[in-house]
Amino acid sequence: MLVRELMTQKVEWTTADTTLATAARRMRDLNIGCLPVGDGDSFIGMLTEKDFTSRATAEGLNPTTTTVSQIMTSGVTYGSEDDSIEDALSTMRQRHIHHLPVRNSSNSVVGIISLSDLALKGPQNLYPDIAKLASQSASLNQNQTSSTRRAN
Repeated sequence: MLVRELMTQKVEWTTADTTLATAARRMRDLNIGCLPVGDGDSFIGMLTEKDFTSRATAEGLNPTTTTVSQIMTSGVTYGSEDDSIEDALSTMRQRHIHHLPVRNSSNSVVGIISLSDLALKGPQNLYPDIAKLASQSASLNQNQTSSTRRAN
């Protein structure tokens, strides 16, 4: 099975100068967990739910004046629409990410594949690997939270 068969084809994105309040409302209204951040024709970062919690909320930033560029995860890891689902999942596990923008052979972004796409539509034989990615992320989040608590 190839990435193009599972990916979400319509990619919503935002700009670096968008306020957090605007971006959060957009993510809520579209029921999505991330927004790629674009500058012209290319993505420069990703804004995820985790960015909101671990950077914005934890630091007490004002959502009406703070911009996406201040909390986004810089850089973007891409997959190819011709990649196998196993390759995409492997990339996501290695990079500890839940959303992977997908490019075609012309390097245009044509979709995004998420952990949810894999869990809901992926082959059952991958469920153990999908669960590992989800639990790996949960474990990393818990370790970061515990470290923060100990530091305070």
